[in-house]
Amino acid sequence: MNLTTNYMGLTLRSPLVPSAAAPLTENIDNVKRMEDAGAGAVVLHSLFEEQIQKERYELHHHLTYGTDSFAEALTYFPEPQIFHVGTDEYLNHIRKAKEMVNIPIIASLNGATVGGWTEYAQQIEQAGADGLELNIYYVPTDIEMTGTQVEQNYIDILSTVKSAVNIPVAVKLSPYFSNMANMAKRLEAAGADALVCFNRFYQPDIDIDELEVRPNLILSAPQDMRLPMRWIAILYDRIHLDFAATGGIHKGQDVIKMLMVGAKISQICSVLLRHGIDHIRVIEQELIGWMAEHEYHSVQQMIGSMSQINCPDESAFERAQYLKSIQTYRPVHSVI
Repeated sequence: MNLTTNYMGLTLRSPLVPSAAAPLTENIDNVKRMEDAGAGAVVLHSLFEEQIQKERYELHHHLTYGTDSFAEALTYFPEPQIFHVGTDEYLNHIRKAKEMVNIPIIASLNGATVGGWTEYAQQIEQAGADGLELNIYYVPTDIEMTGTQVEQNYIDILSTVKSAVNIPVAVKLSPYFSNMANMAKRLEAAGADALVCFNRFYQPDIDIDELEVRPNLILSAPQDMRLPMRWIAILYDRIHLDFAATGGIHKGQDVIKMLMVGAKISQICSVLLRHGIDHIRVIEQELIGWMAEHEYHSVQQMIGSMSQINCPDESAFERAQYLKSIQTYRPVHSVI
């Protein structure tokens, strides 16, 4: 059974790719365990824009603090450890991962502005990463900012990074654009090698006893896969880049569906946090079992077979399906 897939020009032994699971990928030994369990590649946890900005602020503070006091202060220099927080550790993590495993290592930058991504994208490439995922986590709250400006921000980030590196670059984006199809086309034109569909925005909660706003991480549920599945199906073979599916992928059947609509890989995170790294083997066996039962010899046979462009009823992924869903639903109890 051939599970090989090609993503962003990288040959992967499997479409199963653990992604950005910080509690897991921060441990270098876990990356090796993921390879041993059958992962086709690993997307590392993100290096955050705020992390980069914080280090720059701290460096500037230490370099300038006290320089107006007396002449000897001009010779002051910060302790070496100021340079070894966050970013250097991340780069070393990439190097160690590349030494330890043979599967592709894809780094991740998470941010919302052009900022200093160019410099760190170059350093990530130099550290040996096989690819880079731009996790653009952006919630526009400026009431004066137009949708056009929001979209241009994505394009500017991608264009800036692409001009600085030679490794393939994927864009992980949200689905909340006025025209997702057009946005995908613009990202393709700006040089994206892949789109990761989609980013999930984590919503805060309120503690009504302590009167505090608190983070509230909820792991993905199976129904979360419907949105990326629909859009990958619509965009496949109309936008000529690779697609990675993420969100709600928990079983081998979920991976099969994503392959059929056109995804080259399925990124898995929540299911590994729930069940452990070795659950990759379970998903792979479910995938292989289904393929054997239905006489598929390779995942290549599945990719795009149920996309909109190859579907007998192209309206199935559009408004007509909405109408059918409402008309065919039957409540458990009769409405009085």
